[in-house]
Amino acid sequence: MSKIVAIKIGLASCGIAAGGEAVLAELKKATDLPVIEVGCIGHCYAEPLVEACLDDGSSVIYGNVKATEKDIQNILSLAEEGRFEIPAARKAKELVKVLALAGKISPVDFDDYTANGGYEGLKKARMMKPEEVIEEIKLSGLRGRGGGGFPTGMKWGFLAAKPGFDKTVICNADEGDPGAFMDRSLMESVPHQVLEGMLIAAYATGASRLIIYCRAEYPMAIKHLKIAIEQINAHKINCFDDRTIEISIKEGAGAFVCGEETALIASLEGQRGMPRFRPPFPTDSGYQGKPTMINNVETFGNVPIILREGGKNFASVGSEGGRGTKLFALAGDLKYPGLVEVPMGTTLREIVFEIGGADPDHVKAVQTGGPSGGCIPVEMFDTPVDYDSLRSLGAIMGSGGMIVIGNDRCMVETARYFLDFTHRESCGKCTFCRVGTTRMFEILERIVAGKGCEADLDTLEDLGKKIKAGSLCGLGQTAPNPVLATLRYYRHEYLEHVNENKCRAMQCNALVDIYINKDNCVKCKMCLRSCPVNAISDDFVVDPAVCTRCNSCLDSCPKKTIIRVAKGEAK
Repeated sequence: MSKIVAIKIGLASCGIAAGGEAVLAELKKATDLPVIEVGCIGHCYAEPLVEACLDDGSSVIYGNVKATEKDIQNILSLAEEGRFEIPAARKAKELVKVLALAGKISPVDFDDYTANGGYEGLKKARMMKPEEVIEEIKLSGLRGRGGGGFPTGMKWGFLAAKPGFDKTVICNADEGDPGAFMDRSLMESVPHQVLEGMLIAAYATGASRLIIYCRAEYPMAIKHLKIAIEQINAHKINCFDDRTIEISIKEGAGAFVCGEETALIASLEGQRGMPRFRPPFPTDSGYQGKPTMINNVETFGNVPIILREGGKNFASVGSEGGRGTKLFALAGDLKYPGLVEVPMGTTLREIVFEIGGADPDHVKAVQTGGPSGGCIPVEMFDTPVDYDSLRSLGAIMGSGGMIVIGNDRCMVETARYFLDFTHRESCGKCTFCRVGTTRMFEILERIVAGKGCEADLDTLEDLGKKIKAGSLCGLGQTAPNPVLATLRYYRHEYLEHVNENKCRAMQCNALVDIYINKDNCVKCKMCLRSCPVNAISDDFVVDPAVCTRCNSCLDSCPKKTIIRVAKGEAK
């Protein structure tokens, strides 16, 4: 019978949030076996995850582990109860390349990384000429994973063409999209892989300075990166024949606009994070006026794989619109939220239904590309996911966030929600973005309040097109996307709001009332106790003039006899 030789526990942010630290403490008390803290394997819905590694090289994984004696003993005795199996559909569709070591090795163990092929890509690169490395990246077809999709090899070539070594390579780790956590997971789980990609970029382009611009809200990612940088310095991996590469981290304050490269550079220099006109482009004049190149975390995470396996091999995966694999953060109305890696060109249907486990009968749309993306209706889920295909639908792939929207969601409120985020995050430099997005948001506020008119829809479309055309940076150029896409595919919902004062999803508070069905009510008075504004009378009637539609009564009702109804329809 196989024996356990080591135990691994996922302690990335998702594992800790699910109670992984308490499980770790109990495991250490219950066994003398090595207990190794690893990163996230992407199945965030099943955290905390614990892997029992066996002496025959196999392993058994346990999911949703609790810090109880029963769960700990199940693991140590290799019991059947509590075992975690990757869903068959996901196993069939997923192709794990960038995430291959995530959740398998200790993020801060240098030897663990090198024993699993770490720094082999850098070693191979240094046996090639810098221009040969760039040609390999070009051959791979790798495009920037931060959302713009610019050819990575071409950008590297621009920087390499600048003379001297006073050049900077920056890793954009300012991941700000709501619902996106691809970059965070990579930095937490495999920081050395990201840094190896950056070092290869430095060698190929002649840069002598590496900077990681990471938002301060990612404390674990920053901690692991700092440890990895210390290990790189100690092993002198950053020492090239003609120069030593300086590596540093800048903690960003969380401004969404600093994801734009010129705003990021301004923030690095101690200025307010605001974009500037281009040209000059950063590769001509960037950080401190020196030639500078910026790629995001996932882009750098792909680079060691390309050098190890070859650009041609990398390009054999994916589609014409994008080579290689892509990480996606799945969230919203689905069964299996988490991180997934699939070949470019995988369809939305495969990702949302087969991998994410969403119910086809209860899904209305998917929002791709974060708050600046577009809502794609379920009828178009056969679209392959790559840069060009999504853009043709009025959406973007962005950095890889995907939020599944169920049938019980209002598309007008969804558009208002995303525009609320982007208009607040505008840096205010250009009028189109600063004023235009605010006016669009005000119109959406009127519509969900039941005070809109049909002419507002034309105004939204007109404003949206002008904002996209006239804004200085990517924030303003994409901010109208959720509104324009929902108007394109769900105009009927807008018309119901403005012409009928009706929200079919019962989400817009101004257009709904709260109703208590007295026939099924057991008069437990939980609703009365939970109501913060005393809107419910002793005979269980809700006063619509006092009610704030906070849903406290709906959540507290044990019989679920309280419902939302169209305004004026409460009996």
